[in-house]
Amino acid sequence: MVIVGASLAGLRAATTLRAEGFTGGLTVVGAELHAPYDRPPLSKEFLTAPSPADTGLPVPDGLGARWLLGRPAAGLDPYRRTVTLADGTRLPYDGLLIATGAAARTGAVDGEPGPDQRVFTLRGRDDAVALRAALTPGRKLLVVGAGFLGGEVAAAGRALGLDVTLVEAGPVPLERAIGTEAGEFVGMLHREAGIDLRTGTTVAAFRTAPDGSLSGARLADGQSVAADVAVLALGAVPATGWLAGSGIEAAGGVRTDSRLRALFPDGTVVPGVVAAGDVALVPHPLADGAAPALGHWSGAVEQGAAAARTLLLGGAAPAFDEVPSFWSDLHGVRLRSVGLPGLGDTVKVHECDREARRLEVGYHRDGRLIGALTIGRTSRLAAYRRTLAEYTS
Repeated sequence: MVIVGASLAGLRAATTLRAEGFTGGLTVVGAELHAPYDRPPLSKEFLTAPSPADTGLPVPDGLGARWLLGRPAAGLDPYRRTVTLADGTRLPYDGLLIATGAAARTGAVDGEPGPDQRVFTLRGRDDAVALRAALTPGRKLLVVGAGFLGGEVAAAGRALGLDVTLVEAGPVPLERAIGTEAGEFVGMLHREAGIDLRTGTTVAAFRTAPDGSLSGARLADGQSVAADVAVLALGAVPATGWLAGSGIEAAGGVRTDSRLRALFPDGTVVPGVVAAGDVALVPHPLADGAAPALGHWSGAVEQGAAAARTLLLGGAAPAFDEVPSFWSDLHGVRLRSVGLPGLGDTVKVHECDREARRLEVGYHRDGRLIGALTIGRTSRLAAYRRTLAEYTS
């Protein structure tokens, strides 16, 4: 078995293979030099703790894997069943897991300074180390994009004592993911924390000082903001470039069937190849068989295990139907969700207590519950999860 992606999904797949009786050769390929690590802390406590948090994931004793780290995959031949690495090494496989995750989307901003001038993206551990060093009190931080990552980085900046401007193209933060009502609530949390939240606009151009360092930005609405540190939090793109020429359907992610088996463009299964985590587009019963891009920690864990079972059992493996979930920590409260709130066509607000910073929202599609979200009310999600699990079983 070959796992391309020394990630959370890749590690979970490796441990599941061994736990379920696979005793053959197991190779894990990683583009980074780091062993598998946890990504969610990188935009939170890794940035704010007095010392960098240890984000390494535990690797079980006796896993018996060969680790090829710092050696990115460069090509796949699904007919000869070989993976080619950037250094020319060819790895034959009987079963292959694609778990290469995603890369930060940078967008196009005029006048963008170089990486040594404090304009960052945040996807991996090295990114977080560099950003942490730049977030010193007294500096002015500009975050472009108020999604989950951008909101968490902005919150970390405020916790560290920086002046923070958060720019969002939509009318409220996270509108596409959690809707207008919850997005307005998140916007309130940001503003109460002292963040200058600018919505309905984006960065048109960065400005530089005479020495070439970042000095600020001009927004699309004509306003200007001062900044000497900037973070582009514009989403992510699946890391599928290495699959070019393989014949696998990989536009926007690796498309799979309900058992996470990779597909050719005509919908037929690629023999011996599965995908999991941020790189995978997996059909889900809550989405009426559509394949939503999730990009959350729980999805990587659950899909990694499910993909390993498919490698072992093939078409006899159970279909993937786990209820998606995610969480985010912002300004001392936890935002948590189950299901697919972004696909709802009707939103029902069951509680909205701004003073107590509590929110409970249900999302419905065609009259049926499809997701739920709470802020400061995590215990209330259990009942929603049970209902959603009934729909998917």
